[in-house]
Amino acid sequence: MAIHYLKKAAKNATTGEDNTREIVSTMLKEIEAGGEERCTEYAKQLDGYEGNIVVTPEEIEAAGNSLSQQVKDDIRFSYDRVYGFAVKQREALIDFETELSPGLWAGQKQIPMQAAGCYIPGGRYAHVASAVMSVATAKAAGVDHVIACSPPKAGVGCHAGILYAANLCGADTILALGGVQGIAAMAFGLFTGKPADILVGPGNRFVAEAKRMLYGRVGIDVFAGPTEIGIIADKNADPNIIACDLAGQAEHGPDSPAWLFTTDRALGEKVIELMPGYIEKLPETARNAAGPAWADYGEVILCDTDEEAAVISDQYASEHLEVHCDNLDWWVDRLRNYGSLFVGEETTVTFGDKCSGTNHILPTKGAGRYTGGLFAGKFIKTVTTQRMTREANREVAAAAARISRLEGMEGHARSGDDRLAKYFPDETFELQVK
Repeated sequence: MAIHYLKKAAKNATTGEDNTREIVSTMLKEIEAGGEERCTEYAKQLDGYEGNIVVTPEEIEAAGNSLSQQVKDDIRFSYDRVYGFAVKQREALIDFETELSPGLWAGQKQIPMQAAGCYIPGGRYAHVASAVMSVATAKAAGVDHVIACSPPKAGVGCHAGILYAANLCGADTILALGGVQGIAAMAFGLFTGKPADILVGPGNRFVAEAKRMLYGRVGIDVFAGPTEIGIIADKNADPNIIACDLAGQAEHGPDSPAWLFTTDRALGEKVIELMPGYIEKLPETARNAAGPAWADYGEVILCDTDEEAAVISDQYASEHLEVHCDNLDWWVDRLRNYGSLFVGEETTVTFGDKCSGTNHILPTKGAGRYTGGLFAGKFIKTVTTQRMTREANREVAAAAARISRLEGMEGHARSGDDRLAKYFPDETFELQVK
């Protein structure tokens, strides 16, 4: 394969791993042992917050009153599309029962989880859209009790937009807690009495590690890392639009990868030329994140053919993947590994991140090779059912007994033997392995 790096990243997803695991492990143990009191202490120690942990209806109402009608309308715009899309996803998950052989029926049933914990970041940026993505999707799935959790600021509490969005989307409880203490509170059922069955939502490395360490005890959406953008572009793509989109996604943080896969050298070189200017025009907070992200994690990869670009893109499995190429249908059919696909210049990661309908909680670090992102089905257990007639035991019980003996599991085999003896006392069956 003939590929060439016009720009190669100096760092990768494993760069900078430190004592995060040790810190998170200690905090989780202390909070589980100390309960709500220890959790509250961490809120005071780490966030300087001494207000209500469980956000009150009065605080939610005040948050809504502090926002302009336009802001509330925009949040509603996002909610309507994200919730509407999630409802259609839920409708695609069906219960059924089928007769596999005479007298043997097997089926599946969709059961929503009882409690879901939705983490909504509020550090460098107030992720209002994350409240919509997580809470609205959980509600569309039919979760009984949805807990929203977001970091408070000293003397202020949670961001007003986050409170308004979480409440609009149907959160049953909102906790003013950030970081590991927020994740722990939802997992252990602190302040609610309802331990979460699943934890979802983006967050910093401590939040991601807390979710990872609790996985198994609770479900999680994805093993999350820094957000990523990949763009596939050909000679007819607009380098200014590409540079804008790459810089925009890099503002998430100094370790957010931004990748361009292109079949046109001139386009790749032009994007490299443009990127510093687009980053420089960002506000200070965003600029300080996007500059190091592009310098250390940005890549421009030149490929000879569309197929090579597709192969490389699938290897990277970008969290967000834009396609700025001719023959868009070919790319949609060919590409396999990504979190969410944005087809054509007219759409962009930003639209999906904020309000267009698809979810922005997506797999990173190559996880798009084996999983998709958050959707209604993540909050639902697909369980199976089985029922049989006595007559169906004639075949099934005998086959199960023989397979069990083949495996050396005599106890299993006798479950078949005994039913055959009860249902067909006058018959003889071949129950031994030949």
